[in-house]
Amino acid sequence: MADPYTSYAPTITYSNWGQRAVGYLIDVAPVIVVLIILSRISVALYVVGVLLSLGWSIYNRWYLGGTTGQSIGKKVMNIRLVSEQTGQPIGMLMAFVRDICHILDSLICYVGWLFPLWDAKRQTLADKIVKTVVVPA
Repeated sequence: MADPYTSYAPTITYSNWGQRAVGYLIDVAPVIVVLIILSRISVALYVVGVLLSLGWSIYNRWYLGGTTGQSIGKKVMNIRLVSEQTGQPIGMLMAFVRDICHILDSLICYVGWLFPLWDAKRQTLADKIVKTVVVPA
């Protein structure tokens, strides 16, 4: 006879730090490289690049990431950002808030970015604040 106290809920698998880091680099590295190149050419081109970068972030990280759970980097790495409570994408506003909360990950000597290495849910401080997790897609 089965133990009535045994939970049959499926276990949740969280994405590892390496997948998350590579996905993030895919999202931001090209923008940084382009801005560095433009800054060497002229101030005007750099300003245009900054505005285009903001537009790219709004589209890629906040719109795509918030509405589908996958920025381009996350899609390449086959991972999704979802609400810890609902398992659904968090929406554009909360994706923006999460990116703002990543400032805290950096303020403590970038240790917040390393939290997924030892955290049970593999969350950064920003993830804990906005209650998100990154899971396999």
